[in-house]
Amino acid sequence: MSANPDHPRRSPATVVIVGAGPRATGLIERIAANAPELHGDGAPFELHLVDPHPPGGGRIWRPDQSPLLWMNSMAEDVTMFTDASVEREGPICPGPSLSEWAGRLREEGLPHALPPELAAEAAALTGRSFATRRLQSAYLGWVYERSVAALPPGTTVHEHRDRAVRVTGPYDGRQQVWLEGRTAPLTADAVVLALGHLDAEPDAEQRALTAFAAEHGLVHLPPEFTADSDLNALRPGEPVLVRGLGLAFVDLMVLLTEGRGGRYERGPDGELVYRPSGREPVLYAGSRRGVPYHAKIGYSLSGERPPVPRFFGPAQVEELLSRPGRPDFRRDIWPLIAKELGFAHYHRLFTAHPERTAGPWSAFEEKYAACPPGSPELAALVAAAVPDPADRLDLDALDRPLTGLRFDDHEALQQALRGHIEADLARRHDPAHSPDLAVFLALLSVYGQLIRFGDIGGWWHGFFSFLASGPPGPRLEQLLALSRAGVVRFLGAETAVAADPLRGVFRASSASVPGHVVEARALVEARLPEPTVDRSRDTLLRSLHRDGAAATPAGLLAVSPADARILDRGGRPHPRRFALGPHTDARASGAFARPGTNAPAFRQNDATARALLRCLRDLSCRASLTA
Repeated sequence: MSANPDHPRRSPATVVIVGAGPRATGLIERIAANAPELHGDGAPFELHLVDPHPPGGGRIWRPDQSPLLWMNSMAEDVTMFTDASVEREGPICPGPSLSEWAGRLREEGLPHALPPELAAEAAALTGRSFATRRLQSAYLGWVYERSVAALPPGTTVHEHRDRAVRVTGPYDGRQQVWLEGRTAPLTADAVVLALGHLDAEPDAEQRALTAFAAEHGLVHLPPEFTADSDLNALRPGEPVLVRGLGLAFVDLMVLLTEGRGGRYERGPDGELVYRPSGREPVLYAGSRRGVPYHAKIGYSLSGERPPVPRFFGPAQVEELLSRPGRPDFRRDIWPLIAKELGFAHYHRLFTAHPERTAGPWSAFEEKYAACPPGSPELAALVAAAVPDPADRLDLDALDRPLTGLRFDDHEALQQALRGHIEADLARRHDPAHSPDLAVFLALLSVYGQLIRFGDIGGWWHGFFSFLASGPPGPRLEQLLALSRAGVVRFLGAETAVAADPLRGVFRASSASVPGHVVEARALVEARLPEPTVDRSRDTLLRSLHRDGAAATPAGLLAVSPADARILDRGGRPHPRRFALGPHTDARASGAFARPGTNAPAFRQNDATARALLRCLRDLSCRASLTA
C-alpha cells in the first residue's frame, strides 16, 4: 500500500496502551499473534505502556500483596492463551495454563527464577491448587515478557510508570496522551484504554456515611479493592459492620484474621478450628442475599459436556438484536438464559444420573425444546420427568436462598447459616451433583453471548458472580471456623445499615431476624466500586466523557461490540481510540479464563488487536507529525 502524499510516513507506527495489567497483556499477545498477517511489511512499530504498576499483573495482580491472598480459581483453570474453542479471526497461539507454567518451571529446574517463597509454591502447585495472587502475578509477568518477545522484529516497547490523565487529538489525526507531571505528551496513531478496576468517588449514600463517621469519630471504609484498604483503624475485639459477602469480604476476612496472627488447626474430629490472636475485630457481615457466594466446584466433569449454546446462542442473539428497539433483559433475554441453564442441568442429569429421571433423554429433550421459556408447560414437563424436587433447577431459590425465612433470634440465624454453608461445601465437592458443573459451563457460555448486547444492567453480573465466581472451598471452611469462634457473625438477608445520630453509631438490621439490631462504630463496604464513568477517579476516563465519549444509562463507557472502538454520543466509533475492560459496556467476565470456554475477553482482544493493526497498516489513517 502506498503512502498518502498529503500525510507522508515520517515516524514509526505507534500505539499507546493505558494500563499494563492482564487485559493489556492479553491484547499484546494478540497483537503479536496477528502481526505476521496484518503488519508483515517489517515497518517500524512502537508500543507504549502507561501504568504506575508493573506490567503483566498491573495494580490488581501486583506482586507486593499479602501472601495470604489467593486466587479464586484452580491453577488448571487459569490461562492467558487462546485455544480451539475461541471464536477469532487470528491464529491460535497455545500457551501454558498457570499450573502448566509452574510444571514447566519444575521440569526445567527453573524455580530459582522466582523469589524463594514463590519458588516453593510453584514447586508444590498442582492443577487443583488455589495459587496465591503473588504467584499469579509472576505468571502474568512471564506471559507479558513472552508476548513482548513475540512482537515483530524491530518493535520497540516503552514502559512508563506513570498515570495517563487525558487523551487529545483530532478525530482523524494522531492522538496525544498526556501523563501526570509531564509537559510533553506521547503521540500515537492509536490509543487503547485497558484500565482494569478503578477507584470511584462515593455516591450520595457513601458520602453521607463518611460525613457521619467523621462527625462522630467513627470508621467508614467505602467500596474499594480490599488489598488497598487501610484496615488499621479496625480495632481488636470491637464490632465491625460489613456489607457484602462476596470475594471482597473473603479478602477482608483473611486480612483481619490470619493477617493479624490467627491460625487454623484441625480438631480431633477433623473439623477446622480457628485459634484467635486476640487482635481480630468481630465482623458482623450481611448482604442482600445474606449468604456467601457459592464455593468453587471441587471436581472435574467426566463424560459429555453440555452441548451449549442451544437456546441462547448466536442465532437467538441475532434475532433479538434485529428487533426494533433495545431488547429488555428481563422480558426478552432472561427467559432464554433460564432455558439454556435448565437445558445444561437436565442434559447432565439425564446422561450422568439417569436413575434419577423418568424416561429417556431424547424424549425429554424434544419436549423441552418445544416448550416456551418459563411456561407452565415447561414446569409440568420437568415435574413429570424429574421425580425428586431436589434434582430440579430452581434459579430463584438459588439466587435468594433466604427469601421468606425468618429466625427467632440471632443465634438461630448463625446455626442456619452454618448449615447452609456446610451443605454448599458438601454439594460443590460431590460429583453426584454434577448438574451444578453443567450449569456453571452454561453460565460461561451465556456470558460469552451477552457481551453483544452491551449494557444489560448490574443484576446479571451479580447473579453470575454468586453462582460461578465464588471463593475456594477452603475459604468457606475457614469462614465456618470463624463463625464457630465468634469472630464472624452473620446479619442475614436484606441487610440494611443506617446512621444513628442520637447514639453516634452505625446500626444494622436484616429481614432474617426481625427486630434484631447490631450497633458498631465501624462500617466496611466489602465490594468493588461500580465502574461508572461519571464517578470514576480516573482523570483520563472522566475527561474522555467530558470531551464527548458516550456512556450507557448505567454509566459504562460505550464501545463498538465489533472491535471495542470508543463511541461518541452520536454512536460514531472513533477510528483511533479503543477501550477494553470492566469500565466498558462490553465488559467480559475476566482478563484470563478457563481453558476451552471460548472466553469473551480473548475474542475481544483478538478483534481489537486486528483493528489496531489494520489501522496502522492503513497509512491514510495517520497524519504527519505536525498534525
